[in-house]
Amino acid sequence: MRDSTRKKQVISERLDDLFTGIYNAYKFIWRFFKQAFQRPFDFQEIVRQCYEIGYKSLPLITLTGFVVGIVFTKQSRPSLVSFGASSWLPSLIAIALIRALAPLVTALISAGKVGSNMGAELGSMKVTEQIDAMEVSATLPFKFLVVTRVIASTFMIPILAMYCAFVGLLGAFVNVHQNEKTSFVTFFSDAFSQISFLDISTSIVKSIFFGFTIGIVGCYKGYNATQGTQGVGKAANAAVVVSMFLIFIEEMVIVQIANWIRYF
Repeated sequence: MRDSTRKKQVISERLDDLFTGIYNAYKFIWRFFKQAFQRPFDFQEIVRQCYEIGYKSLPLITLTGFVVGIVFTKQSRPSLVSFGASSWLPSLIAIALIRALAPLVTALISAGKVGSNMGAELGSMKVTEQIDAMEVSATLPFKFLVVTRVIASTFMIPILAMYCAFVGLLGAFVNVHQNEKTSFVTFFSDAFSQISFLDISTSIVKSIFFGFTIGIVGCYKGYNATQGTQGVGKAANAAVVVSMFLIFIEEMVIVQIANWIRYF
């Protein structure tokens, strides 16, 4: 009886923690939208965060996108050659990169790099009471620390995703040119022959959701960090794990909606 009572108590406590966490996340997101459209606007800090998120992520995005383009082309060629359809390779690579790979790869890389950085940075400020000091000094820590970072990530992730797609196509071109001697103009003409406005718009919308998710989760975990320096590590780790989990869910939902639109 004691074990059964104890299990019920543990389950009840976990459910309470779950629903409390959902409610706190809802309040955090509502607070963001409420303050995002209120003056003053910290444009200088938004630009700085765009630099931190976008420009400093370029080397990693460039390397990853280029390698993804080359590897995916190498893996796809044997199957198409066996059917005598190697000419379809550019359009296949473009469809794969623009519809799925570029936004998803960019989001996952950014979740690991940007999301963990936000969680660790804000978590460190929280446990050292720097955020409390900002509130005492009559500044707006939430607007300065959270709103600017979420806006910057929402704005920069789509740009990085499009850049990743372009770099991936360059990597694919290098491989195709090496094997088929296809010209640059011919390759990109064939690549974009099957790309529609729906593909590009879906990819951009998807990346916007990914960017918002990475920013809001990283800031939420860092802004609510506890337990001293140990809590900073937990906040950074949770920011990455939760962001990636939500990104995969968003990917499935948006792809399904896009397919409904495409077929109707």
